[in-house]
Amino acid sequence: MEVIEKTAEGLERKFTVKVPAAELDAKLNARLADVKGRVQLKGFRKGKAPLPFLKKMYGKGMMSEILQEIVNETSYKAFTDRDLKPATTPRPNLVTDFDAIIDGKADLEYDVQAEILPAFEPAVVDGMKLKRPVADVAETEVDEALQKLAENNRDYEPRQENAKAKEGDMVVIDFVGTIDGVEFKGGKGEGHSVILGSNTLIKGFEDQLVGAKAGADVEVKLTFPAEYGSAELDGKDAVFAVKVKEVKAPQDATADEALATKLGFDDLAELKRRVRERLETEYRSMSRSHVKRALLDKLDAAHDFDLPKSMVEAEFSQIWRQIENAERDEEDKDKTDEQLKEEYRKIAVRRVRLGLVLAEIGRRADVQVPSDQLQRAVQESALRDAQLFAMQGQKISPQEVLKFYQQNPNAVAQIRAPLFEERVVDFILEKADVEDKKVSKEDLMKDPDGEE
Repeated sequence: MEVIEKTAEGLERKFTVKVPAAELDAKLNARLADVKGRVQLKGFRKGKAPLPFLKKMYGKGMMSEILQEIVNETSYKAFTDRDLKPATTPRPNLVTDFDAIIDGKADLEYDVQAEILPAFEPAVVDGMKLKRPVADVAETEVDEALQKLAENNRDYEPRQENAKAKEGDMVVIDFVGTIDGVEFKGGKGEGHSVILGSNTLIKGFEDQLVGAKAGADVEVKLTFPAEYGSAELDGKDAVFAVKVKEVKAPQDATADEALATKLGFDDLAELKRRVRERLETEYRSMSRSHVKRALLDKLDAAHDFDLPKSMVEAEFSQIWRQIENAERDEEDKDKTDEQLKEEYRKIAVRRVRLGLVLAEIGRRADVQVPSDQLQRAVQESALRDAQLFAMQGQKISPQEVLKFYQQNPNAVAQIRAPLFEERVVDFILEKADVEDKKVSKEDLMKDPDGEE
């Protein structure tokens, strides 16, 4: 194989790769010899067909496969032999005539190009100074969380006969949904309990049940959101025939021993301890989010190198698709698409740069994602995907999704990437000089990534 460098501008690289026809023919002969003993052709005993005859019968098909394999292999080899890492899949473009190569009359010659990952020296993280905001869980917060827990698990008792349902009441209903008079999948339910005002059903559904009595038939009319998540239902007008079976009033919600027993705890003290532990875990998670943001800001400021345009464009396209499918924030409503694109392109640049920096730090430190952690994440992703398919009316089991992941390394790589990033962040925080700083609960709960 001969490789000639054609272009070396910025991160763009282009090579011409040549493989002699004699080398291709040798590979074809080796492959034909390998299958010769298993082939039986008319007029020849099994395994006795001469090589020229086999080449005439199977040569073109096999040579086509050989060319594909060689191009795939040598495309990357042209880069890796020069210690270059392609940022994206190299793009080959055949130069010589395909039929002439297949017929053995011409060498294989093709151009291959791709952007490469930039070479840079990552910033020193040992002793990097960072502040980590922390806050104590106050006793009043534990009490508030207990009270909310009590309210979410309160009992409901039937109202008197002919009593009208009020906001906060629980109603038990049967319902059948139709669009243009035709029932739709997932629009039917029996014995469904809903608390009026909880907004657990589609917007407008619960409002139309306020004032209903037990035994009443209510016709609920509403419009599905434009981005509901189902092509069959997005933006459609629907009618639900609802039978109100029961109307129940909420009872007093008290955080007491009975609540603890109801939730499976030995006593109120144990329940209270568990609630405090949960709050402390949430606080630690928010502290980590803030110090991680501070770390990423420092890493971003410490690095300035050229980025592969293809990676930035791919990241920006992903961000922009999310923006287009989401409702704009108040601060973005008056901005033009061009203004927003400029802002989000800067975010894409930051993300790509930080991704490369973290990857290089992790590579040098030999940071690994434990196989059991990755396996758990893949299984959880497969379960979520299967549930999403089910919501869309497609019956695809978690096992089928898991099989897809097992057969597609790129899909697993996408799951591994955020796990790897978190482990690299943990590694850096262990090396850094991190000082805890007491803050209020309100400051701790601010979104550290609000700007993004």
